[in-house]
Amino acid sequence: MELCQWWRHIVVFLLHAWIPSCFAQTTPPVRLSPTPTPQTAEGPETLKFRLSGFPRKHNEGRIEVFYKGEWGTICDDDFSLANAHVLCRQLGFVSATGWTHSAKYGKGTGKIWLDNVQCSGSERSVSVCKSRGWGNSDCTHDEDAGVICKDERLPGYVDSNVIEVQVDENKVEEVRLRPVFTIATKRMPVTEGVVEVKNKDGWAQICDNGWTPKNSHVVCGMMGFPHEKKVNKNFYKQEPKAKAISKTSTKPKPGKSAAAKRLYSERQKNHFLVHSVACLGTEVHLAACPLEFNYDNATESCPGGMPAVVSCVPGPLYAQSTVMRKKLKMPSTIRLKGGAKYGEGRVEVLKGSEWGTICDDRWNLLSASVVCRELGFGSAKEALTGARMGQGLGPIHMNEVQCTGHERSLWNCRYKNITAEDCKHTEDASLRCNVPYMGFEKTVRILGGRSRYEGRVEVLYTETNGTLRWGLICGEGWGTEEAMVVCRQLGLGYANHGLQETWYWDSSNVTEMVMSGVKCTGDEMSLSQCQHHRTVNCQKALARFSAGVICSETASDLVLNAPLVQQTTYIEDRPLHMLYCAAEEDCLSKSAAKANWPYGHRRLLRFSSQIHNIGRADFRPKAGRHSWVWHACHGHYHSMDIFTHYDLMSANGTKVAEGHKASFCLEDSDCDEGVSKRYECANFGEQGITVGCWDLYRHDIDCQWIDISDVKPGNYILQVVINPNYEVAESDFTNNAMKCNCKYDGHRIWVHNCHIGDAFSEEAEKKFEKYPGQLNNQIS
Repeated sequence: MELCQWWRHIVVFLLHAWIPSCFAQTTPPVRLSPTPTPQTAEGPETLKFRLSGFPRKHNEGRIEVFYKGEWGTICDDDFSLANAHVLCRQLGFVSATGWTHSAKYGKGTGKIWLDNVQCSGSERSVSVCKSRGWGNSDCTHDEDAGVICKDERLPGYVDSNVIEVQVDENKVEEVRLRPVFTIATKRMPVTEGVVEVKNKDGWAQICDNGWTPKNSHVVCGMMGFPHEKKVNKNFYKQEPKAKAISKTSTKPKPGKSAAAKRLYSERQKNHFLVHSVACLGTEVHLAACPLEFNYDNATESCPGGMPAVVSCVPGPLYAQSTVMRKKLKMPSTIRLKGGAKYGEGRVEVLKGSEWGTICDDRWNLLSASVVCRELGFGSAKEALTGARMGQGLGPIHMNEVQCTGHERSLWNCRYKNITAEDCKHTEDASLRCNVPYMGFEKTVRILGGRSRYEGRVEVLYTETNGTLRWGLICGEGWGTEEAMVVCRQLGLGYANHGLQETWYWDSSNVTEMVMSGVKCTGDEMSLSQCQHHRTVNCQKALARFSAGVICSETASDLVLNAPLVQQTTYIEDRPLHMLYCAAEEDCLSKSAAKANWPYGHRRLLRFSSQIHNIGRADFRPKAGRHSWVWHACHGHYHSMDIFTHYDLMSANGTKVAEGHKASFCLEDSDCDEGVSKRYECANFGEQGITVGCWDLYRHDIDCQWIDISDVKPGNYILQVVINPNYEVAESDFTNNAMKCNCKYDGHRIWVHNCHIGDAFSEEAEKKFEKYPGQLNNQIS
């Protein structure tokens, strides 16, 4: 006991001695004035971030950090999506959608500030993530990391850390053609003008001394045009208006002469940033060409020369005259599929009479640029691998494509024929091309939604007196095809839904309808190209009945297994007493109502339907669970009113018999390896078809047939159309129809040549008439 008390005295003595000295070390001195506490160099307040490199969009690029007065990069070792989330937030975006390695956006210069960065994703700054420390790296700039941010700003974000243009004068990222003709400034697209590059002081010109057509070819490719043409330089050298006046009159009008001189002097206010360009012609960006920059007095550094001027030839889609459009035809042996915009998609080529895809081995920007220019666009912005635009169908025709960049067609490039073992459709190559700027996004907007991807549609309308104002669009008849055009016009991807009522988005003070009866095919570039009423005619003209859209970056893509239909087709004579349930669900032809029930039979053309989702988003019914209809006869809910059309047609397209028009239910019957089922109809489960899965309707289940009891012997076309009314959005509707040749002799049936509607060439497709089932599904 005495020993314990002795130890207590010692401990108390030590604490009294230690605590004051500890406080003396940690307590800051008293400040007499509110001087701010200086931040450490590593603090987020002194770090700056920017996206750099080419080719890229504003929300992606090589990530660069400004630290200790110097810009540097981040190594891709141990890089992850969590790192990208932190960096994108510091750039002012809500999150990241991906990241890149191996200097995808080009190699940076200077320091590699960070290496082996490991963030959890919730950090407020990359400076607090684990790493090897500032400036400690064993990487080269071949390993520079990049980020792809979601194109949505943080709420309240004002000062952008995204520096679109390098401060370094030896970098060129933004290039434009500035038109000089007054009329050319109002006409889209701009095909000719002075080449200007952006630097820290604004826009500057390039000296045309030594300028070659190869340089023009690169610039035109960046602007979205496939080819260049010779420029009339005299217009840019002389003073055309003043010369014309002097020829016609010895006493020119002072006003006109002065105006011409002002126009001429304005043209000549040049600031030359670059005095030499030496492109090979295969580059996808001017910055990839050897450039020599001016460091002296830039306004006098182009002796005997003038600003470089480029004139481009637009592709067929962007030609300004119908004569030119007819002259510039699209190629018939190559196409893009599955993209949300023009100039992007999965690359497909026609070999023999069958379309097929390209394997992504060695796929790069040079090869992608050949495709883009062949299709009438500019150079390639991105060469995508791994079926980024969805998986294709049928054969894979090419592998290890290697283009030099000078080829006129992809078929002129080196490539290998492949076997089934070499590649799978998970390796389908795709691309995004540079396309001309058309300004379509300025004439339409969506407001009131929960995000920038949804809202009420408003169009910019010109009144008879020239006044511009926003009006609403009547929701009557508005659907998925119209929504597809709006989403494309705004660059918001695919259309999820076209809405006819938007009362829950009534946040705009615009209330007047200025457009009605809008009818689009879905392929238009803007709503102005769609049909609509000349004068507004809207039965429900209130603002809450205006048109709306919900857009999405990804979409599903349904396709039928055509070979399985061909393998499983047969005829069955089924007794009427076994068809009561089918009759209740309207799965028989109309003549069945007059039959002598329960005696007799119906002749049924049976086959299996295996419907795959090869897109990039799950296929979900448009209607919510509360709207699904219970079918007691078969014991399940129908989630869509019309999911498929089963039709038998004559050679001229006249329908002679039809099958059922409703879905049983939507579920994952089976999936590709590594993909898990998500949807199951049992027990009122969620319905849909997962990406990489398929829904199988076997030939031996109720209503999986066409009632051909009244069909006479002859040659027919068997047609199946999935999602015929475009009720649910897909990235590609052209592959929703399947057709087969069909011969019926009154006792047996032969089905052959089953294929998806766009799988063959136009010549092969002429064996079939165009299917009217999508537009008119009535039996004639």
